[in-house]
Amino acid sequence: MRVAVTGSIRGMEYMVDYTHLIAEYRKIWNNRSLAVECNAEDTLKQAILRELKDENSHPRVRRPLFEKYYWATKRIMESCLADHDKLELIGLHIELAGNYHED
Repeated sequence: MRVAVTGSIRGMEYMVDYTHLIAEYRKIWNNRSLAVECNAEDTLKQAILRELKDENSHPRVRRPLFEKYYWATKRIMESCLADHDKLELIGLHIELAGNYHED
């Protein structure tokens, strides 16, 4: 079953298929398991936020948000994903990075 949720960018509405996006996200992070806990949207957003916070690294070697955003975007752009999937994933990174404030 595919889960589609309406999103909005600059006032334009569109459908986001989080089940599809989470499958595409797994392709660029092939060494990470990403089990859907509650729903695909929450799971994907939590995974991206963990990536941006650098929670998968030891605290002494964690990088700043800007650096993590840069490397995540670079990884997405250099992947073999379809362009529209790349844009969706980068859009989620922008949304989550914009809402996150480092302590």
